[in-house]
Amino acid sequence: MTEKQPVYILPENAQRILGRDAQRLNILAAKLVADTVKSTLGPKGMDKMLVDTLGDITVTNDGVTILEEMQIEHPAAKMMVEIAKTQEDEVGDGTTTAVVLAGKLLENAEKLLDEGLHASVIAKGYRMAEEKAEQILDELSINIDENNTELLKKIAMTAMTGKGAEAAKQKLAEVIVNAVSKVMEKDNGKIKVDLDNIKLEKRKGKGIEDTELVEGIVIDKEKVHGAMPSVVKNARIALLDAALEIKSPETDTKIQVTSPDQLQAFIEQEEKMLKDMVEKIAKTGANVVLCQKGIDDIAQYYLAKHNILAVRRIKKSDMEKIAKATNARIVSNINELSENDLGYADKVEEVKEGEEAMIYITGCKNPKAVTILIRGGTEHVADELERAIKDGLGDVAAALQLGKIVPGGGAVEIELAKKLREYGQTIKGRHQLAINAFADALEVIPRVLAENAGLDPIDIITELKAKHESEPTAGLDLSEESNTPIVDVVQAGIVEPTKIKLQAIKSASEVATMILRIDDVIAASSTGEKTSGPNIGETPEY
Repeated sequence: MTEKQPVYILPENAQRILGRDAQRLNILAAKLVADTVKSTLGPKGMDKMLVDTLGDITVTNDGVTILEEMQIEHPAAKMMVEIAKTQEDEVGDGTTTAVVLAGKLLENAEKLLDEGLHASVIAKGYRMAEEKAEQILDELSINIDENNTELLKKIAMTAMTGKGAEAAKQKLAEVIVNAVSKVMEKDNGKIKVDLDNIKLEKRKGKGIEDTELVEGIVIDKEKVHGAMPSVVKNARIALLDAALEIKSPETDTKIQVTSPDQLQAFIEQEEKMLKDMVEKIAKTGANVVLCQKGIDDIAQYYLAKHNILAVRRIKKSDMEKIAKATNARIVSNINELSENDLGYADKVEEVKEGEEAMIYITGCKNPKAVTILIRGGTEHVADELERAIKDGLGDVAAALQLGKIVPGGGAVEIELAKKLREYGQTIKGRHQLAINAFADALEVIPRVLAENAGLDPIDIITELKAKHESEPTAGLDLSEESNTPIVDVVQAGIVEPTKIKLQAIKSASEVATMILRIDDVIAASSTGEKTSGPNIGETPEY
């Protein structure tokens, strides 16, 4: 009898993990990601210091920033990072919540797998729970409109609590709400907020409380010529997407000069062309020129002679914001520039602080783009403040766009869990176990909030559950002013946009389901060398 020949279908260096082992390792990797960021959650969350290969330091408690800076390699862990990125792109806040929730969903699923439940049954139960949770969230939501500025400020303050901005959160919340109200637009009764129209400009020096809203645009540039005015009042602004320079020929060109007169005529002609360009701009009545491209030295001289303030090499995105703020049109051809293309501002000014200069364009009539000038004692403080303000802006915009908010401080998660368990009672069969596991996972948010504040999570969760029998808005107030950790969070002003919770639950549920359904991991190498990247058969490390 002939001996059976083994059949190889994968390259020699490919790694393969099957069945329960694949699920166990993927869940472990995902849980490690969640454990990394969970200590940053809530008002008492701690910060992480991340040092990159160049020695640059980032100090933050922003979930997505931590995960991006960590350069995670494990394939399942990368999927968790994607949750944070999606949450950041869609809403701008709630990244840590989404990741921690996904980690807990997978942890609870692992217990069910150990009990013999099939992954597809758990996945189906989770999907049912997610759909029901979205419906319940809608029922628990409180409607909000753009005129309720006090409530909008509370949303911004909740978003910034626990971050470096907390010291001046009252002032910053005001700045955020004012900025959003300036750029907000209504379309068929629906509110639209394009956060790209709010420019964040950082300056180190002064303190956090000196952060201000500029009703116009601040650009990190300076005037191109010392003889130009530093302040222009009643500014008429020309925005040019064209260089104030003589164009070089596209191909290699030789110019033959046979006498000094010819050379002189050539130089004079160039100068005349630049002078004509400046004359055309001056004729339109412009007294400020903001140019996306370069400005020749000779053109700078003539602009200064005309008392025109000019700035060059401005970013395209900044040019677009200036156009929105001043109601100007960006012109690509100087010959086409007319008085109607000019924008207006009360004042354009070059402001020097220390050795650095900035251009302030202020006093714009009904600006549709504004700037938040962020101040911080050091670069790291200003960076973290920028992240906190982004979270606040994202929350206020999300609340206005959907027009709905929910109680914060873990209150909505406890109520959701309670209602999901009631829903689970109506479901027959094994899916009920998965729905209950989903409900238990939601309680991780108030549990971690309590843990990070140094409270006993078991006592807190037990007390919250008891309160929720009659008070659906009971949640955690962990601020210094509060005498008791459990309060009516709506009255205390701890509220969050429904959109954040919806997106977090959706993303966490979908990724948890996807990771659960993987029962075979094949990491192949296209070259003859050993597979690069993580050894997927080992406990993932970062």
